[in-house]
Amino acid sequence: MTTILTRKFTQYLPDWAVMPVWASLSLVIAALCVFAPVVEFDFINWDDPVYVWHNDLIKSWSAGNLLGIATETVTRNYAPLTIFSFLLDHTLWQMNAGGYHATSLLIHIVNGLLVFMLVRRLSQDVFVAWLTAALFLVHPVQIETVAWISSRKGLLSGTFMLAALCWRLKQDLQARDEAWYTGLLVAALLSKALAVVLPPIVLLYDLLIRKEKFTDAVVRQFIPGLLSLLLLLYTMGAQNSIMGGIRGHMDLSLLHIAAIDVIILWRYVGMMLWPQDLCVLYDPATQGIAASVGIGLAAWAVVAALIYRYRVQKPVFLWMMATWLLLLFPVLNFFRITTLMNDRYLYLPCIVFFAAACGAIRWCVYRATDSFRNSNWLRPTALAAAACSLVFAASTATRSYLPVWKNSETLWAYAMQHVPQLVVVHIQTALNLHDTGRVREAIAVLENAQQVCRADELDQRRIRKTIDDWNQELIQVASREIQR
Repeated sequence: MTTILTRKFTQYLPDWAVMPVWASLSLVIAALCVFAPVVEFDFINWDDPVYVWHNDLIKSWSAGNLLGIATETVTRNYAPLTIFSFLLDHTLWQMNAGGYHATSLLIHIVNGLLVFMLVRRLSQDVFVAWLTAALFLVHPVQIETVAWISSRKGLLSGTFMLAALCWRLKQDLQARDEAWYTGLLVAALLSKALAVVLPPIVLLYDLLIRKEKFTDAVVRQFIPGLLSLLLLLYTMGAQNSIMGGIRGHMDLSLLHIAAIDVIILWRYVGMMLWPQDLCVLYDPATQGIAASVGIGLAAWAVVAALIYRYRVQKPVFLWMMATWLLLLFPVLNFFRITTLMNDRYLYLPCIVFFAAACGAIRWCVYRATDSFRNSNWLRPTALAAAACSLVFAASTATRSYLPVWKNSETLWAYAMQHVPQLVVVHIQTALNLHDTGRVREAIAVLENAQQVCRADELDQRRIRKTIDDWNQELIQVASREIQR
Protein backbone atom coordinates (compact mmCIF):
# COMPACT_ATOMS: atom_id res chain seq x y z
CA MET A 1 0.00 0.00 0.00
CA THR A 2 2.83 2.40 0.93
CA THR A 3 4.59 1.66 -2.33
CA ILE A 4 1.44 2.41 -4.33
CA LEU A 5 0.92 5.73 -2.53
CA THR A 6 4.57 6.66 -3.05
CA ARG A 7 4.32 5.95 -6.78
CA LYS A 8 1.15 8.01 -7.11
CA PHE A 9 2.81 10.92 -5.29
CA THR A 10 6.09 10.82 -7.21
CA GLN A 11 4.41 10.75 -10.62
CA TYR A 12 3.54 14.42 -10.13
CA LEU A 13 7.14 15.39 -9.35
CA PRO A 14 9.84 16.32 -11.87
CA ASP A 15 12.45 13.61 -12.37
CA TRP A 16 15.10 15.46 -10.36
CA ALA A 17 12.83 15.69 -7.28
CA VAL A 18 12.33 11.93 -6.84
CA MET A 19 14.53 10.76 -3.95
CA PRO A 20 15.22 7.34 -2.45
CA VAL A 21 13.22 6.97 0.76
CA TRP A 22 16.33 6.06 2.75
CA ALA A 23 18.07 9.25 1.61
CA SER A 24 15.23 11.62 2.46
CA LEU A 25 14.49 10.00 5.83
CA SER A 26 18.14 9.89 6.91
CA LEU A 27 18.69 13.55 6.00
CA VAL A 28 15.56 14.70 7.83
CA ILE A 29 16.48 12.67 10.92
CA ALA A 30 20.05 14.01 10.91
CA ALA A 31 18.84 17.61 10.75
CA LEU A 32 16.27 17.10 13.51
CA CYS A 33 18.74 15.33 15.79
CA VAL A 34 21.11 18.28 15.54
CA PHE A 35 18.86 21.35 15.28
CA ALA A 36 15.68 20.32 17.12
CA PRO A 37 16.73 22.28 20.27
CA VAL A 38 16.22 25.59 18.39
CA VAL A 39 12.44 25.33 18.89
CA GLU A 40 13.10 26.16 22.56
CA PHE A 41 15.27 29.18 21.74
CA ASP A 42 14.17 32.78 22.22
CA PHE A 43 14.34 35.86 20.01
CA ILE A 44 17.70 37.66 19.78
CA ASN A 45 18.06 41.43 20.20
CA TRP A 46 20.01 41.52 16.91
CA ASP A 47 17.57 42.54 14.13
CA ASP A 48 14.76 40.38 15.61
CA PRO A 49 13.18 43.50 17.18
CA VAL A 50 12.97 45.14 13.75
CA TYR A 51 11.80 42.07 11.85
CA VAL A 52 9.38 40.75 14.49
CA TRP A 53 8.96 42.61 17.81
CA HIS A 54 8.28 46.09 16.45
CA ASN A 55 7.28 45.22 12.89
CA ASP A 56 3.64 46.30 12.56
CA LEU A 57 3.53 44.91 9.02
CA ILE A 58 3.36 41.34 10.32
CA LYS A 59 0.77 41.99 13.04
CA SER A 60 -2.36 41.78 10.83
CA TRP A 61 -3.61 40.93 7.34
CA SER A 62 -4.94 44.42 6.64
CA ALA A 63 -4.74 45.81 3.11
CA GLY A 64 -2.30 48.47 4.33
CA ASN A 65 0.01 45.87 5.82
CA LEU A 66 -0.05 43.69 2.71
CA LEU A 67 0.74 46.75 0.59
CA GLY A 68 3.56 47.68 2.97
CA ILE A 69 5.02 44.18 2.81
CA ALA A 70 4.97 44.36 -0.99
CA THR A 71 6.57 47.80 -1.25
CA GLU A 72 8.56 48.74 1.88
CA THR A 73 12.12 47.92 2.91
CA VAL A 74 12.94 46.54 6.36
CA THR A 75 16.45 47.08 7.81
CA ARG A 76 17.51 48.43 4.42
CA ASN A 77 16.45 45.22 2.65
CA TYR A 78 13.64 44.74 0.18
CA ALA A 79 12.49 41.19 0.91
CA PRO A 80 8.68 41.02 0.73
CA LEU A 81 8.46 37.22 0.70
CA THR A 82 10.61 37.06 3.82
CA ILE A 83 8.39 39.56 5.63
CA PHE A 84 5.33 37.69 4.39
CA SER A 85 6.73 34.51 5.97
CA PHE A 86 6.93 36.39 9.28
CA LEU A 87 3.29 37.44 8.80
CA LEU A 88 2.39 33.76 8.49
CA ASP A 89 4.47 32.96 11.57
CA HIS A 90 2.84 35.71 13.61
CA THR A 91 -0.60 34.51 12.54
CA LEU A 92 0.21 31.00 13.78
CA TRP A 93 2.46 31.67 16.76
CA GLN A 94 1.94 35.33 17.77
CA MET A 95 5.13 36.13 19.75
CA ASN A 96 6.09 32.54 20.55
CA ALA A 97 9.69 32.39 19.32
CA GLY A 98 9.63 28.59 19.13
CA GLY A 99 7.18 28.71 16.24
CA TYR A 100 9.42 31.02 14.21
CA HIS A 101 12.36 28.73 14.90
CA ALA A 102 10.33 25.69 13.84
CA THR A 103 9.54 27.38 10.51
CA SER A 104 13.21 28.19 9.94
CA LEU A 105 14.22 24.62 10.74
CA LEU A 106 11.62 23.26 8.32
CA ILE A 107 12.93 25.52 5.54
CA HIS A 108 16.49 24.40 6.29
CA ILE A 109 15.47 20.74 6.00
CA VAL A 110 13.76 21.42 2.66
CA ASN A 111 16.96 23.11 1.50
CA GLY A 112 18.97 20.05 2.52
CA LEU A 113 16.74 17.83 0.38
CA LEU A 114 17.13 20.27 -2.52
CA VAL A 115 20.90 20.11 -2.11
CA PHE A 116 20.74 16.33 -2.48
CA MET A 117 18.64 16.67 -5.64
CA LEU A 118 20.91 19.33 -7.15
CA VAL A 119 24.23 17.62 -6.41
CA ARG A 120 22.90 14.25 -7.57
CA ARG A 121 21.82 15.85 -10.86
CA LEU A 122 25.21 17.50 -11.38
CA SER A 123 27.47 14.69 -10.14
CA GLN A 124 25.37 11.65 -11.07
CA ASP A 125 26.59 10.16 -7.79
CA VAL A 126 24.30 9.34 -4.87
CA PHE A 127 27.13 9.12 -2.32
CA VAL A 128 28.46 12.59 -3.14
CA ALA A 129 24.92 13.99 -3.15
CA TRP A 130 23.94 12.44 0.19
CA LEU A 131 27.12 13.38 2.06
CA THR A 132 27.06 16.93 0.67
CA ALA A 133 23.44 17.36 1.78
CA ALA A 134 24.12 15.82 5.19
CA LEU A 135 27.07 18.14 5.85
CA PHE A 136 25.00 21.09 4.62
CA LEU A 137 22.28 20.19 7.13
CA VAL A 138 24.42 19.60 10.24
CA HIS A 139 27.61 21.66 9.84
CA PRO A 140 28.33 24.31 12.53
CA VAL A 141 28.64 27.18 10.02
CA GLN A 142 24.88 26.79 9.43
CA ILE A 143 23.97 27.59 13.03
CA GLU A 144 23.70 31.34 12.58
CA THR A 145 21.36 30.97 9.59
CA VAL A 146 19.15 28.33 11.22
CA ALA A 147 19.09 29.53 14.84
CA TRP A 148 18.77 33.27 14.16
CA ILE A 149 15.21 34.18 13.20
CA SER A 150 16.31 37.32 11.35
CA SER A 151 18.35 35.16 8.98
CA ARG A 152 15.10 33.85 7.48
CA LYS A 153 15.84 35.75 4.28
CA GLY A 154 18.92 33.61 3.67
CA LEU A 155 16.96 30.41 4.26
CA LEU A 156 14.04 31.40 2.06
CA SER A 157 16.11 32.76 -0.81
CA GLY A 158 18.21 29.60 -0.58
CA THR A 159 15.09 27.48 -1.12
CA PHE A 160 14.12 29.29 -4.31
CA MET A 161 17.70 29.50 -5.62
CA LEU A 162 18.30 25.77 -5.13
CA ALA A 163 14.96 24.89 -6.71
CA ALA A 164 15.70 27.20 -9.65
CA LEU A 165 19.06 25.51 -10.20
CA CYS A 166 17.47 22.06 -9.99
CA TRP A 167 15.08 23.03 -12.79
CA ARG A 168 17.62 24.83 -14.94
CA LEU A 169 20.95 22.98 -14.76
CA LYS A 170 20.43 20.20 -17.26
CA GLN A 171 21.59 19.28 -20.75
CA ASP A 172 18.19 18.70 -22.39
CA LEU A 173 16.71 22.08 -21.55
CA GLN A 174 13.02 22.62 -22.28
CA ALA A 175 10.85 25.74 -22.35
CA ARG A 176 9.11 24.59 -19.17
CA ASP A 177 12.48 24.44 -17.39
CA GLU A 178 13.25 28.03 -18.39
CA ALA A 179 9.85 29.18 -17.15
CA TRP A 180 10.24 27.48 -13.78
CA TYR A 181 13.76 28.89 -13.44
CA THR A 182 12.59 32.46 -14.13
CA GLY A 183 9.65 32.20 -11.73
CA LEU A 184 11.78 30.75 -8.94
CA LEU A 185 14.44 33.40 -9.56
CA VAL A 186 11.81 36.11 -9.01
CA ALA A 187 10.78 34.43 -5.74
CA ALA A 188 14.42 34.24 -4.66
CA LEU A 189 14.97 37.92 -5.48
CA LEU A 190 11.90 38.85 -3.44
CA SER A 191 13.36 36.92 -0.50
CA LYS A 192 16.88 38.34 -0.52
CA ALA A 193 18.92 40.40 -2.97
CA LEU A 194 21.73 37.80 -2.90
CA ALA A 195 19.83 35.95 -5.63
CA VAL A 196 21.16 38.45 -8.20
CA VAL A 197 24.14 36.11 -8.62
CA LEU A 198 21.93 33.33 -10.02
CA PRO A 199 21.91 34.46 -13.70
CA PRO A 200 25.74 34.66 -13.86
CA ILE A 201 25.99 31.17 -12.33
CA VAL A 202 23.57 29.77 -14.90
CA LEU A 203 25.30 31.66 -17.72
CA LEU A 204 28.65 30.08 -16.81
CA TYR A 205 27.00 26.65 -16.67
CA ASP A 206 25.67 27.12 -20.19
CA LEU A 207 29.08 28.23 -21.44
CA LEU A 208 31.30 25.76 -19.61
CA ILE A 209 29.16 22.65 -19.19
CA ARG A 210 26.48 22.84 -21.90
CA LYS A 211 29.04 24.33 -24.35
CA GLU A 212 26.64 26.92 -25.73
CA LYS A 213 27.74 29.80 -27.89
CA PHE A 214 28.27 32.99 -25.91
CA THR A 215 25.60 34.94 -27.77
CA ASP A 216 23.00 32.19 -27.29
CA ALA A 217 23.80 31.85 -23.59
CA VAL A 218 23.63 35.60 -22.99
CA VAL A 219 20.29 35.91 -24.75
CA ARG A 220 18.85 33.18 -22.51
CA GLN A 221 19.85 35.19 -19.43
CA PHE A 222 18.62 38.59 -20.66
CA ILE A 223 15.28 38.57 -18.83
CA PRO A 224 16.62 36.93 -15.62
CA GLY A 225 19.53 39.36 -15.66
CA LEU A 226 17.24 42.35 -16.17
CA LEU A 227 15.02 41.26 -13.27
CA SER A 228 18.08 40.88 -11.06
CA LEU A 229 19.40 44.30 -12.04
CA LEU A 230 16.08 45.99 -11.25
CA LEU A 231 15.93 44.37 -7.81
CA LEU A 232 19.56 45.26 -7.14
CA LEU A 233 19.00 48.92 -8.02
CA TYR A 234 15.91 49.08 -5.80
CA THR A 235 17.75 47.49 -2.87
CA MET A 236 20.82 49.70 -3.28
CA GLY A 237 18.55 52.72 -3.11
CA ALA A 238 17.52 51.62 0.38
CA GLN A 239 21.10 51.43 1.66
CA ASN A 240 21.04 54.85 3.30
CA SER A 241 22.25 53.95 6.77
CA ILE A 242 25.37 52.33 8.18
CA MET A 243 24.25 52.14 11.79
CA GLY A 244 25.26 49.02 13.67
CA GLY A 245 27.75 46.31 12.79
CA ILE A 246 31.42 47.11 12.26
CA ARG A 247 32.45 50.13 10.21
CA GLY A 248 36.23 50.38 10.47
CA HIS A 249 36.61 49.16 6.89
CA MET A 250 34.13 51.57 5.33
CA ASP A 251 36.72 54.11 4.19
CA LEU A 252 39.27 51.61 2.86
CA SER A 253 40.07 51.50 -0.86
CA LEU A 254 38.78 48.70 -3.06
CA LEU A 255 42.33 47.37 -3.40
CA HIS A 256 42.68 47.25 0.37
CA ILE A 257 39.32 45.47 0.65
CA ALA A 258 40.43 42.95 -1.98
CA ALA A 259 43.58 42.24 0.06
CA ILE A 260 41.48 41.63 3.17
CA ASP A 261 39.16 39.36 1.17
CA VAL A 262 42.11 37.15 0.19
CA ILE A 263 42.58 36.31 3.86
CA ILE A 264 38.86 36.08 4.63
CA LEU A 265 38.29 33.56 1.82
CA TRP A 266 40.94 31.29 3.31
CA ARG A 267 39.37 31.76 6.74
CA TYR A 268 36.08 30.60 5.27
CA VAL A 269 37.80 27.49 3.93
CA GLY A 270 39.24 26.89 7.40
CA MET A 271 35.82 27.34 9.01
CA MET A 272 34.36 24.65 6.77
CA LEU A 273 37.24 22.26 7.36
CA TRP A 274 37.72 22.90 11.08
CA PRO A 275 34.82 24.94 12.52
CA GLN A 276 36.36 26.24 15.74
CA ASP A 277 35.88 29.60 17.48
CA LEU A 278 32.76 30.50 15.52
CA CYS A 279 31.04 33.69 16.65
CA VAL A 280 28.21 36.04 15.80
CA LEU A 281 30.79 38.71 14.86
CA TYR A 282 34.41 38.66 13.77
CA ASP A 283 37.15 41.25 13.78
CA PRO A 284 39.51 40.34 10.94
CA ALA A 285 42.73 42.33 10.77
CA THR A 286 42.76 45.17 8.26
CA GLN A 287 46.27 46.54 8.88
CA GLY A 288 49.69 44.88 8.94
CA ILE A 289 48.49 41.99 6.80
CA ALA A 290 50.91 42.21 3.86
CA ALA A 291 52.63 38.88 4.62
CA SER A 292 49.34 37.04 5.10
CA VAL A 293 47.96 38.50 1.88
CA GLY A 294 51.08 37.41 -0.03
CA ILE A 295 50.82 33.85 1.26
CA GLY A 296 47.09 33.78 0.58
CA LEU A 297 47.54 35.04 -2.98
CA ALA A 298 50.21 32.42 -3.65
CA ALA A 299 47.93 29.68 -2.36
CA TRP A 300 45.00 30.89 -4.47
CA ALA A 301 47.32 31.06 -7.49
CA VAL A 302 48.11 27.37 -7.03
CA VAL A 303 44.40 26.54 -6.83
CA ALA A 304 43.67 28.63 -9.93
CA ALA A 305 46.54 26.98 -11.84
CA LEU A 306 45.23 23.50 -11.06
CA ILE A 307 41.71 24.42 -12.12
CA TYR A 308 42.98 26.04 -15.31
CA ARG A 309 45.06 22.96 -16.15
CA TYR A 310 41.99 20.73 -16.09
CA ARG A 311 39.57 23.26 -17.56
CA VAL A 312 39.05 21.18 -20.72
CA GLN A 313 38.86 17.70 -19.18
CA LYS A 314 36.96 18.82 -16.08
CA PRO A 315 35.20 22.14 -16.80
CA VAL A 316 32.95 21.49 -13.80
CA PHE A 317 35.86 22.42 -11.50
CA LEU A 318 36.11 25.85 -13.09
CA TRP A 319 32.33 26.31 -12.86
CA MET A 320 32.29 25.24 -9.19
CA MET A 321 35.07 27.68 -8.26
CA ALA A 322 33.35 30.50 -10.12
CA THR A 323 30.04 29.64 -8.43
CA TRP A 324 31.66 29.70 -4.98
CA LEU A 325 33.14 33.14 -5.65
CA LEU A 326 29.91 34.48 -7.14
CA LEU A 327 27.87 33.36 -4.13
CA LEU A 328 30.33 35.14 -1.84
CA PHE A 329 30.88 38.23 -4.00
CA PRO A 330 27.93 40.27 -2.63
CA VAL A 331 29.37 40.01 0.90
CA LEU A 332 33.02 40.70 0.09
CA ASN A 333 32.47 44.45 0.67
CA PHE A 334 33.08 45.72 -2.82
CA PHE A 335 29.61 47.12 -2.19
CA ARG A 336 30.06 48.21 1.41
CA ILE A 337 28.17 46.47 4.20
CA THR A 338 28.73 46.78 7.93
CA THR A 339 30.44 43.43 8.47
CA LEU A 340 33.51 41.92 6.86
CA MET A 341 32.65 38.28 7.53
CA ASN A 342 29.88 36.18 9.05
CA ASP A 343 29.01 32.49 9.34
CA ARG A 344 25.72 33.00 7.50
CA TYR A 345 27.56 34.13 4.38
CA LEU A 346 28.58 30.49 3.89
CA TYR A 347 25.05 29.08 3.89
CA LEU A 348 24.97 28.39 0.12
CA PRO A 349 28.69 28.65 -0.76
CA CYS A 350 29.44 25.74 1.57
CA ILE A 351 27.52 23.44 -0.82
CA VAL A 352 30.18 23.90 -3.48
CA PHE A 353 32.98 23.23 -1.00
CA PHE A 354 31.29 20.18 0.52
CA ALA A 355 30.51 18.72 -2.91
CA ALA A 356 34.15 19.10 -3.98
CA ALA A 357 35.38 17.56 -0.72
CA CYS A 358 32.93 14.65 -0.96
CA GLY A 359 33.96 14.03 -4.56
CA ALA A 360 37.60 13.97 -3.44
CA ILE A 361 36.76 11.48 -0.67
CA ARG A 362 35.00 9.22 -3.15
CA TRP A 363 37.97 9.40 -5.54
CA CYS A 364 40.46 8.59 -2.76
CA VAL A 365 38.42 5.60 -1.58
CA TYR A 366 38.12 4.23 -5.10
CA ARG A 367 41.84 4.62 -5.71
CA ALA A 368 42.73 3.05 -2.38
CA THR A 369 40.49 0.00 -2.99
CA ASP A 370 41.42 -0.60 -6.64
CA SER A 371 44.06 -3.17 -5.77
CA PHE A 372 41.84 -5.17 -3.40
CA ARG A 373 40.21 -8.29 -4.76
CA ASN A 374 37.09 -7.83 -2.61
CA SER A 375 36.58 -4.17 -3.45
CA ASN A 376 32.88 -4.75 -4.18
CA TRP A 377 32.13 -4.85 -0.46
CA LEU A 378 35.18 -2.96 0.82
CA ARG A 379 34.50 0.14 -1.25
CA PRO A 380 30.94 0.84 -0.03
CA THR A 381 32.00 0.00 3.52
CA ALA A 382 34.84 2.52 3.38
CA LEU A 383 32.55 5.17 1.87
CA ALA A 384 29.91 4.59 4.55
CA ALA A 385 32.53 4.77 7.30
CA ALA A 386 33.93 8.04 5.93
CA ALA A 387 30.45 9.55 5.57
CA CYS A 388 29.31 8.54 9.06
CA SER A 389 32.52 9.83 10.63
CA LEU A 390 32.26 13.24 8.96
CA VAL A 391 28.57 13.68 9.71
CA PHE A 392 29.06 12.60 13.33
CA ALA A 393 32.00 14.99 13.81
CA ALA A 394 30.08 17.91 12.30
CA SER A 395 26.95 17.10 14.31
CA THR A 396 28.92 16.93 17.56
CA ALA A 397 30.54 20.31 16.89
CA THR A 398 27.15 21.84 16.07
CA ARG A 399 25.46 20.51 19.20
CA SER A 400 28.34 21.95 21.24
CA TYR A 401 28.10 25.48 19.80
CA LEU A 402 24.33 25.64 19.24
CA PRO A 403 23.36 26.64 22.84
CA VAL A 404 25.25 29.92 22.36
CA TRP A 405 22.31 31.10 20.22
CA LYS A 406 19.66 30.23 22.83
CA ASN A 407 18.93 33.86 23.74
CA SER A 408 20.46 37.33 23.78
CA GLU A 409 22.25 36.80 27.08
CA THR A 410 24.04 33.61 26.02
CA LEU A 411 24.90 35.06 22.60
CA TRP A 412 26.48 38.29 23.80
CA ALA A 413 28.17 36.70 26.81
CA TYR A 414 29.92 34.37 24.38
CA ALA A 415 30.77 37.25 22.04
CA MET A 416 32.21 39.27 24.95
CA GLN A 417 34.63 36.40 25.58
CA HIS A 418 35.71 36.09 21.96
CA VAL A 419 35.62 39.65 20.53
CA PRO A 420 35.56 42.01 23.55
CA GLN A 421 37.27 44.70 21.46
CA LEU A 422 34.16 45.25 19.34
CA VAL A 423 32.04 48.13 20.60
CA VAL A 424 28.87 46.68 19.05
CA VAL A 425 29.18 43.64 21.31
CA HIS A 426 29.19 45.91 24.37
CA ILE A 427 26.21 47.85 23.03
CA GLN A 428 24.17 44.71 22.41
CA THR A 429 25.11 43.33 25.84
CA ALA A 430 23.98 46.57 27.43
CA LEU A 431 20.71 46.54 25.49
CA ASN A 432 19.97 43.04 26.74
CA LEU A 433 20.72 44.06 30.33
CA HIS A 434 18.43 47.07 29.94
CA ASP A 435 15.63 44.96 28.45
CA THR A 436 15.81 42.61 31.44
CA GLY A 437 15.61 45.46 33.96
CA ARG A 438 19.30 45.66 34.90
CA VAL A 439 19.69 49.30 33.93
CA ARG A 440 22.64 50.16 36.18
CA GLU A 441 24.60 47.17 34.87
CA ALA A 442 23.75 48.22 31.32
CA ILE A 443 25.09 51.75 31.92
CA ALA A 444 28.26 50.29 33.45
CA VAL A 445 28.84 48.16 30.34
CA LEU A 446 28.51 51.20 28.06
CA GLU A 447 30.79 53.31 30.24
CA ASN A 448 33.36 50.52 30.13
CA ALA A 449 33.03 50.36 26.34
CA GLN A 450 33.96 54.04 26.15
CA GLN A 451 37.22 53.21 27.91
CA VAL A 452 38.29 49.90 26.34
CA CYS A 453 36.89 50.04 22.78
CA ARG A 454 37.91 52.15 19.82
CA ALA A 455 34.46 53.49 19.05
CA ASP A 456 34.03 55.86 16.12
CA GLU A 457 32.15 59.14 16.47
CA LEU A 458 28.83 57.57 15.43
CA ASP A 459 29.06 54.91 18.14
CA GLN A 460 30.33 57.43 20.69
CA ARG A 461 27.27 59.61 20.11
CA ARG A 462 25.01 56.58 20.32
CA ILE A 463 26.59 55.48 23.60
CA ARG A 464 26.42 58.94 25.16
CA LYS A 465 22.78 59.38 24.18
CA THR A 466 21.86 55.92 25.47
CA ILE A 467 23.60 56.52 28.81
CA ASP A 468 21.80 59.85 29.18
CA ASP A 469 18.43 58.26 28.36
CA TRP A 470 18.95 55.42 30.82
CA ASN A 471 20.10 57.77 33.58
CA GLN A 472 16.90 59.71 33.05
CA GLU A 473 14.99 56.44 33.43
CA LEU A 474 16.71 55.81 36.76
CA ILE A 475 15.87 59.34 37.93
CA GLN A 476 12.23 58.89 36.97
CA VAL A 477 12.06 55.53 38.76
CA ALA A 478 13.63 57.04 41.88
CA SER A 479 11.19 59.99 41.72
CA ARG A 480 8.18 57.67 41.54
CA GLU A 481 9.48 55.67 44.50
CA ILE A 482 9.86 58.87 46.56
CA GLN A 483 6.32 59.95 45.69
CA ARG A 484 5.00 56.62 46.96
